[in-house]
Amino acid sequence: METEKASFTNIDEYIAGTAPEIRTKLSALRAVIREEAPDAEERISWGMPTFTLHGDLVHFALHKNHIGFYPGSSGILAFQEDLSGYKTSKGAIQFPLSEPLPLDLIRRIVRFRAEENARLAAAKRNKK
Repeated sequence: METEKASFTNIDEYIAGTAPEIRTKLSALRAVIREEAPDAEERISWGMPTFTLHGDLVHFALHKNHIGFYPGSSGILAFQEDLSGYKTSKGAIQFPLSEPLPLDLIRRIVRFRAEENARLAAAKRNKK
């Protein structure tokens, strides 16, 4: 079941509004993101949990049959081979609710995105 987009204002509320088995998965996903990007800011953006660190880092959202994970196109391209067993698009990955989340893969993707955003931010600062 999808979360009610208008019924939450932060990630705690978003996760709390899900079924217990989904809540466990979303909490684990959030914990991995926090571990790999402890300085990331949390907010709701585009109706979904969003983490920013020197710009957009990653987003996730509950859908009827999957958890959508949105690391941007660079996160998809960098892990294309590892993601071959999942449905992907330009900037999204679908993790089926019927399967365990690949937390180690998610950890590596978040780490990659955090390092990428830090490099881009440093390059931008150095141009000034």
